[in-house]
Amino acid sequence: MDVLGGLTAEAFLREYWQKKPLVIRQALPGYQCPVTADELAGLACEDSVESRIVIERDDGKPWQLHNGPFSPERFESLPATHWTLLIQGLDHWAPEISDLLEAFRFIPNWRLDDIMASYAPQGGSVGPHFDQYDVFLLQAQGQREWTFGGHCDHTSPRVEGTPLRILSSWEGEETVVLEPGDMLYLPPGIGHHGVALNDCITLSIGFRAPTMDDILTGYTDFLCSQTDASEHYADPNLAPQTNPGAIGSEVISELERMIRDKLSDRRQLALWFGQYSTAPKSLDIVVPADDPLAPDLLLERLKHGEPLRWNEGSRFAFHELDDETALFVDGERYLLRGEARDLAAILCRSSSVDADLLAPLLDEPALAELVAALHNQGSLYFE
Repeated sequence: MDVLGGLTAEAFLREYWQKKPLVIRQALPGYQCPVTADELAGLACEDSVESRIVIERDDGKPWQLHNGPFSPERFESLPATHWTLLIQGLDHWAPEISDLLEAFRFIPNWRLDDIMASYAPQGGSVGPHFDQYDVFLLQAQGQREWTFGGHCDHTSPRVEGTPLRILSSWEGEETVVLEPGDMLYLPPGIGHHGVALNDCITLSIGFRAPTMDDILTGYTDFLCSQTDASEHYADPNLAPQTNPGAIGSEVISELERMIRDKLSDRRQLALWFGQYSTAPKSLDIVVPADDPLAPDLLLERLKHGEPLRWNEGSRFAFHELDDETALFVDGERYLLRGEARDLAAILCRSSSVDADLLAPLLDEPALAELVAALHNQGSLYFE
């Protein structure tokens, strides 16, 4: 699918990605939302689905947030207008929504987060705000008016009396109305405000970027879990010093050496990041298969043309090391060598696995066992 309005991926990434907004008219011509407002409300009643309702004026308070799961009766008590229902990770529960992500594979798999659905009646909104991530806003039903523009950060004034980060004293630079099939790309930090002109559904294809805190704490926790993390500080050449209270410069130098030795291991960093970035967002959807398959039966079904695809909540990625390829699936790593290295690229290229390329590799029993294990743990399934 060409969702960039005629722009090449190279041109989009060079001119717009993390730089400036882009309105794409009819990114998906004639697009019809595969889920209804009633179905979204039904999902919001499920314990395993992350859902929220935002009411612009709730009992005199501005922009109030309510977290699901909700009872069916909750929707009967909502006002007629000026509220929004948000369903996070809709692609995890609806394959038709998950298929949208195939149009965005010009961005690495690990950067993709999920697709959030926003349903709102007339006037519904989540208020003027900004995000710290890239997002494509696809209009799936009805019309929504977007005002956007101007860079915002943590110093931007906020509305008081709400748990949401609503901007105050903000005025956008451009206003557009999106019709079904239209899309708006916004880089991080750009203020925006979308208001439903009628009953509408917007799909937000979001991308993630780990914070420095995520990276440092995640990687150091990983390093500390390794077997050599119990190594103690040593100073066999300790000499007397004038004041026992002083921490000598040689101590700091030794600490720096110890830390640098651990942080300079690129292989360890790559293995950690592959596992970290593919950890599933929802543990409730990546569950063991009801009918586990033996490797020979899985291969037989592949050769008969049955389509194999990723679990909608699974994440696949790989990294090329010097003499092997690390395949990462749902937070686990698998090291492949020799001709087996081709398996990683085949599994990670698309959520619909190319059976014609995969089947010949599975004549190798070890690879057949690996793919069968991925199926049986719930990361892959036959449609």
